Amino acid sequence: MADSPLADPAQPLSVLTSLPPLWPDENMRPAIRAEVLSRNETIVAIDDDPTGTQTVHHVPVLTTWAVPDLVAELERREPLFYILTNSRALTERNAVALARELGTNLSTASHVVNRPVVLLSRSDSTLRGHFPAETDALMSAWPRRPDGVLLAPYFREGGRYTIADVHYVQDGLQLLPAAQTEFARDPVFGYHHSRLPEWVEEKSGGRWLAGQVLSLSIECIRGAGPEGVAARLQEVHDGRPVVVNAAHDRDLEVVVAGLLQAEKAGKVFLARCAASFVKVRAGISDQGLLSPAKLLLGTHGGGLIVVGSHVPRTTRQLRALLSMGGWRAIELNVERVLDRASAPAYIADLAAQVEMALAAEGNVVLFTTRTLLTGETSAENLAIGEQVSSALVECVSTIRTRPRFLLAKGGITSSDLATKALGVRRAEVLGQIAPGVPVWELGPESRWPGLLYIIFPGNVGSDETLAAVAASLSAAPTVPEQHSVSS
Repeated sequence: MADSPLADPAQPLSVLTSLPPLWPDENMRPAIRAEVLSRNETIVAIDDDPTGTQTVHHVPVLTTWAVPDLVAELERREPLFYILTNSRALTERNAVALARELGTNLSTASHVVNRPVVLLSRSDSTLRGHFPAETDALMSAWPRRPDGVLLAPYFREGGRYTIADVHYVQDGLQLLPAAQTEFARDPVFGYHHSRLPEWVEEKSGGRWLAGQVLSLSIECIRGAGPEGVAARLQEVHDGRPVVVNAAHDRDLEVVVAGLLQAEKAGKVFLARCAASFVKVRAGISDQGLLSPAKLLLGTHGGGLIVVGSHVPRTTRQLRALLSMGGWRAIELNVERVLDRASAPAYIADLAAQVEMALAAEGNVVLFTTRTLLTGETSAENLAIGEQVSSALVECVSTIRTRPRFLLAKGGITSSDLATKALGVRRAEVLGQIAPGVPVWELGPESRWPGLLYIIFPGNVGSDETLAAVAASLSAAPTVPEQHSVSS
């Protein structure tokens, strides 16, 4: 194992052009889609926070997984839907219990509807999350134990690439090994290795040694094509992890085409993946970015942005937004929220400020203090995050004025607002307003039916992206109806 995150050097972005040429078939996605549809099965992406919908369009998202809800969704016979669990906000123990429950319920619903289900465990492209605990739990609840677990954190829209088994995060004109980034210092999900076999050994506590992790190399993918990938996957057994190297969407297309061949031959795989793999596995076509001018926004109220993410990139983006002007800045002081005696009155006062600004049709950004408060353990850190998120939920829940749109910054923040403040049970992903930034249209059961809900991950975009999205939404034309539909 590598002894230090510095063991893997940064690479210039130009390294992408020095790789072997892409597999020559440029039209693989339609063939993948046709194969997926011919199988009469449903792909279920189990998402540990709502940012995983950042590559797809016209796909439903559920926030509940009771058997009757899953049966109803499977009866629609769509090729793909998401289930939002928000398990990244849970302790590992609770995340494992949730994954087992979900796996059991999906297996039951699949049997009731007589429709096969393919599981994808969608998680963070910067390697944060409950791995391998969640995939272990899902596999233990499934009728047949998968032959392998595909590790596919490649995510083009966010500048995440896996080359020679090292996972990189783009930073300007260079590629940083993931363990050298701010994300690897996460107080709950931090790690020390960028090379994925060593990362697996680290995260599994040595249950899987680095030498036991298999790999689909760039050279195999681009040189041997789907047949070579299929042959390699035929060798996988006993739930072994398999690193999926990828530096282009076509690399994933080759892998998925080979995966489909291996599945036809009887192999079963679970994927632990970022958002790009979900799109390709379902054969979903690429769609251009949604223009705010073509999204129907209501006429009343201002726009509302809620920022809970604390990663440095979000802080820089928030700073750029506030320097732009035109937004009422309301800060939620985390220390005051953690004071349980005075917190209720403090939160009520903040909510009243937000309400007053929205009612006057002003734009509001509600954000947490930027100094990160941490506890002694991961459990304490999660508990602090839960209290802060609950305060944001309470603020939004108290608001009576429907905003023209609501943008949530951060995975846990956007999940809790959706389920607890907005009452979302089912929504539709319309597409993306910026690379990696999905737009949901809320369902009729929600608090504000038809509201455009923009989910902005904490680790996506340049320093200026949040300000640019906010400016374009604020300038978008309005329509008489209070329901938003993509045109």
